[in-house]
Amino acid sequence: MLAERHRIELKVFYTWSQSKEEVYDARFGLKRSWDIPLLDGYDYTFVHNTSKRPDSNRFFGIINPDLLKQLKAYQPDAVLVYRWSVYSHLKVMQVTGRSFRLFFRGDSHLQNKGTGIKEWLKTQLLKFVYRKVGKAFYVGSLNRNYFLKYGLKEERLIAAPHAVDNQRFSSGNEQWEIQAAAGRKELQIPESAVVFLYAGKFYALKQLDILINAFKRLSGEQYRLLLYGNGEQEHTLKELAKNDERIIFQPFRNQSEMPLVYRVGDVFVLPSKSETWGLAVNEAMACGRPAVVSDQCGCAPELIVEGKTGFTFHAGHADDLFRCMQQFGSRDIALQAGKNAFSHIEGFSFEQIAGAIEAEVNA
Repeated sequence: MLAERHRIELKVFYTWSQSKEEVYDARFGLKRSWDIPLLDGYDYTFVHNTSKRPDSNRFFGIINPDLLKQLKAYQPDAVLVYRWSVYSHLKVMQVTGRSFRLFFRGDSHLQNKGTGIKEWLKTQLLKFVYRKVGKAFYVGSLNRNYFLKYGLKEERLIAAPHAVDNQRFSSGNEQWEIQAAAGRKELQIPESAVVFLYAGKFYALKQLDILINAFKRLSGEQYRLLLYGNGEQEHTLKELAKNDERIIFQPFRNQSEMPLVYRVGDVFVLPSKSETWGLAVNEAMACGRPAVVSDQCGCAPELIVEGKTGFTFHAGHADDLFRCMQQFGSRDIALQAGKNAFSHIEGFSFEQIAGAIEAEVNA
């Protein structure tokens, strides 16, 4: 979108060069590459990553000896860094000076803030990390509070709410809904059933055991729980669910299938113990589905309008999650909440993010 709008000149420097083709995702437990075009329509380069164990989740998993040289050769007016927690990104953030303005975008929050000496040390570290950032684009109120705590003044913070390509998920809605109805039939889900849906990785952080336990307390054939994904907890979760035939597991689906996956469900559930945002909630809402999310999800204050677009529950509390799920006593209730969610998510768009970046670069 930035390239199409022609308001700034753009070049993307991808630092995990090995991800160009295919990567092993440990949390999914499989090799994956996205099946939608991610490199069309803009200028980019993959900077050689020399790490012996390439991985964007490890500090020394991203090491690009030529990155600064390539940036200086490009002579940008500004560099926007995503994430500081890998070696090459942090290095760029610390050596920048008169060559270009430094912008940053991340989505961390303070919901899991610690105490004592450990928290004090973390505060000093993060104030050091962000000290040279000229402007930070914050994704929501919780992220804004995080930046304020770690030394960025109000005038250095720019609102750019997290968003997905709403158009990709909402266009062709009628056809997607027809396919979703067929998919439900194939899974032997009654037409009137309320289907709670999770789609993603199966590992401890997501707290899917709490979701399964809360669901099992819902009595009646009018409910289903549909879990799409794979991961290290798959066997454990299936064992937990084995005595309830209303709980259905389906394997990982790639990006092109997600507009269908969300519509097979009626209510999206994200029960995570910690989630910097939860972009899957944006995606589900763009498909006309409400959401139930834990209060540790960064998106909760912005995306969940209690009782209208969904509900928020206390992370780790199955009783509270059960209470929220009970609010969807019929599919009609879920469908109305889905309409509310669709209207609400239109206020979170790529246009907003692009506009914020363009305004700062051209300031």
